[in-house]
Amino acid sequence: MAQSMTKYQLDHFKEKVRRQFDPLIDDQELLVKQYKTKATDVAVEKLSKKIGADKIINKFRQAEKMLAEARATAITFFEKKKPKDAELDYTFRRKRDSYSDSELSLSDCEDQLRSWAKNQAEKEIERRPEGARLRQLKELKQKALDTVMESGTPDTLAISLNEVSKKIGLSWNTDLTALPNIKNEN
Repeated sequence: MAQSMTKYQLDHFKEKVRRQFDPLIDDQELLVKQYKTKATDVAVEKLSKKIGADKIINKFRQAEKMLAEARATAITFFEKKKPKDAELDYTFRRKRDSYSDSELSLSDCEDQLRSWAKNQAEKEIERRPEGARLRQLKELKQKALDTVMESGTPDTLAISLNEVSKKIGLSWNTDLTALPNIKNEN
């Protein structure tokens, strides 16, 4: 009868899968993130023009700039014109650089557009080699973890995991090299 694996053995195999795959996945995710940021920026611009949001956002940007200038002018005016023995009202001081949270802002519009463009960019990245490699690494990692949970014995598991590891250019059972002998010269 074949020996079944203990929970500790299963945990060991799962941890070893993570040690092999996680660094490769992390590296690939960093590479993909770089492309995703660039693709999102391009997609924001294209989507903005395509749906006509660029005109609205430019008007909004100009209006917010004018509003900010008007606020700054008002603050300067009231600070200069206040009586010498008076203070500005607390709410005036507190709100001089902000506005009500219930109002829509330019950044709200830009954030929404960026969110939509990010989804388009992610689809675009999946078609790039870096995105395909990331997806493949994640699928292989999941396959290795499934193999750990579905295997019956440590011997068959090691063989199965070696086959999965070969697909990422690694070997499941790595041979360690001996440390070189250092001769003491006294």
